[in-house]
Amino acid sequence: MSNDINQPPEIITGSIVTMHFSLSLTDGSEAISTFGEEPAHFQMGDGTLMPTLEMVIFGLKQGDKHERILNELESFGPRDSKLVSELPLSDFPDDLQPEPSQIISFSADDGAEAPGEIQSVEDGIVTVDFNHPLAGRDVIFKVEILEVQNGGAM
Repeated sequence: MSNDINQPPEIITGSIVTMHFSLSLTDGSEAISTFGEEPAHFQMGDGTLMPTLEMVIFGLKQGDKHERILNELESFGPRDSKLVSELPLSDFPDDLQPEPSQIISFSADDGAEAPGEIQSVEDGIVTVDFNHPLAGRDVIFKVEILEVQNGGAM
């Protein structure tokens, strides 16, 4: 079997990929999308995409469109109750009044930044959820492959 040089290259480990993608919840609400914006550009295996998402696009070619529903274990994992913390309101700066649904960046012990979503503010206690916003949910991963380059570095 010979390779047809007219066939576009398949996405393999190390491929340089330009694509549009979106992640949506099964209720149709969109979490992120590059459609109508600048496309994503990365090299397979560089950590830009989660391994599960890389597996979905592995073998696709330029022009391919694909959609797959990923369960919580394939996407951002289950929600972890240990990642929900109660903090005293007095720990927050005076000029910051936390409100439910607000996302705030917190400094972790190692100096890294960790986003947390305010769940509630009651009786001087702020409940903060540090789970990924898509954790515990099925997501729809939709892609359109715009270009695939093999055999070169970005």
